[in-house]
Amino acid sequence: MKCPICKKGETATGTATVTLERGGLTLVVKDVPAQICDNCGEEYVDEKAAAQLLAEAEASARAGTEINVRHFQTA
Repeated sequence: MKCPICKKGETATGTATVTLERGGLTLVVKDVPAQICDNCGEEYVDEKAAAQLLAEAEASARAGTEINVRHFQTA
């Protein structure tokens, strides 16, 4: 797909590190499947992965976690 940010690059399958912050929680998830622009490096996570990331963040926040670093695992 053509990158909607730079409008010049094409995206390719890869992995990204996603950092989510909410209140006192910082969640870092490595190896998240993503489409990555070969020109500007912008990363695009699909809807299913994004929903999983948000669910993990919610669970960590409810547990009172301050910092959590993990690898992405498909549900």
